[in-house]
Amino acid sequence: MSYFNVRVYGLLINADNQILISDEQSGGKIFSKFPGGGLELGEGLIEALKREFMEECDAEIEVLEHIYTTDFYEKSSFNDSQILSIYYMVKEVHPLRLDFKTIPFDFEGDSLQAFRWVALKDLKVEDVTFKTDQKVVELLKNS
Repeated sequence: MSYFNVRVYGLLINADNQILISDEQSGGKIFSKFPGGGLELGEGLIEALKREFMEECDAEIEVLEHIYTTDFYEKSSFNDSQILSIYYMVKEVHPLRLDFKTIPFDFEGDSLQAFRWVALKDLKVEDVTFKTDQKVVELLKNS
């Protein structure tokens, strides 16, 4: 293990009690996760999460509360780092202007990212790929 990889993710639940999921392809892998990504040097967690939502969703968000921080070992699926993920409940400042999909990995054109809403009542651990996201799904289902 050569370094820590700090990640920050936002849990965005809409008025219909659905959570936003991002389907992506990167590094030769396809995966589903919550919107967010890695901290850049010099960034704070909140600043990074707001930047990630602007980059991924073209959306300004408000960060509401901390939900979970990784409390177990997870090796990155992409490199030789140890993942540390922090999750926050967020809300959009303005309605999202995304082309939401209903089928996972329904990419359009050159885009290798698509967004879809999943009803919280139907959300399953298998709906997300990574171990930390799966832990957060368990927490959401048990709250």
